[in-house]
Amino acid sequence: MLVEQLRPTDEIGIVVYGSNARVVLSHTPVAEARIILTAIRGLRPEGATNAEAGLVNGYRLVSRAFNPEAVNRVILCSDGVANVGNTGPDSILAQIREYANEGIYLTTIGVGMGNHNDVLMEQLADDGDGFHTYVDDIKEAERVFVHDLPSSLQVIARDAKVQVEFDPAVVSRYRLIGYENRDVADEDFRNDAADAGELGPGHSVTALYEVKFQADADPLATALTVHLRWEDPHTREVTEIDRGIAQADLSAEFEESDPRFQLIPVVAQYAEILRESCWAKDAGTTLDDVSRDADRVAESLPRDEEVRAFAQLVWEAVDLSPTR
Repeated sequence: MLVEQLRPTDEIGIVVYGSNARVVLSHTPVAEARIILTAIRGLRPEGATNAEAGLVNGYRLVSRAFNPEAVNRVILCSDGVANVGNTGPDSILAQIREYANEGIYLTTIGVGMGNHNDVLMEQLADDGDGFHTYVDDIKEAERVFVHDLPSSLQVIARDAKVQVEFDPAVVSRYRLIGYENRDVADEDFRNDAADAGELGPGHSVTALYEVKFQADADPLATALTVHLRWEDPHTREVTEIDRGIAQADLSAEFEESDPRFQLIPVVAQYAEILRESCWAKDAGTTLDDVSRDADRVAESLPRDEEVRAFAQLVWEAVDLSPTR
């Protein structure tokens, strides 16, 4: 599916790794799609999983065909379970960082059920200045390889960072929900040597905070300031912008906010309950509550299949839960 989306001048190489790793196809232009597709259709399972050897061979293949005027990227498809060779992540991550500094990025595609190691796959993508996603069926494969990946191969912002400063006179307490494994130390926000995230065209990133306001706070006073900082991948120029947000800028009621915004905390609350977070227990929110919110959001976004699928997923979780 990906081959059909690329331009005739784009090139693809293929490495497989079972007990050992080997090159199946050296870089071949998409104009010769028949050769590429024949190589893909000839792939077969080959023993164990030597992930390090596969990545090393993949990076070497890209290095030999490296084009400074093009997008150079390794795409790793794996369940993330390395069981032969060097199975620890440290040596792999060190090599990935070196290649990322040279302009070869990494995308990791998770596959498989049960023992899928999404922690390692995400860590590999982070250190490779790329992103991680998961594919569980052919429809999801189409979303990733046809709709998302072609536009995601290009990087338009390197080491993108977000820092949020809260005014204690307005905000009594706050917490960041998620992103625990991508936290950047406050002092490293303006340290351009500190590794951060990469963004492609059309990408959006959401940082979700739970905030408690001071009872006597001025609703027009700046409650928080958001700072954004990133590097242009071509000019290496660093840009920083900021924006202040007051309590008065926020919706007074959750149900009155934009449906797209409502979807984000509903998904987050669903995840908090599934992971048995103490915050979810203290809030007293149940799967039934999440299901009602998900249904309401789905009704507000009737054309969004993913939102409907999420609402259905929550409903099934409610049906399976002994405590609801």
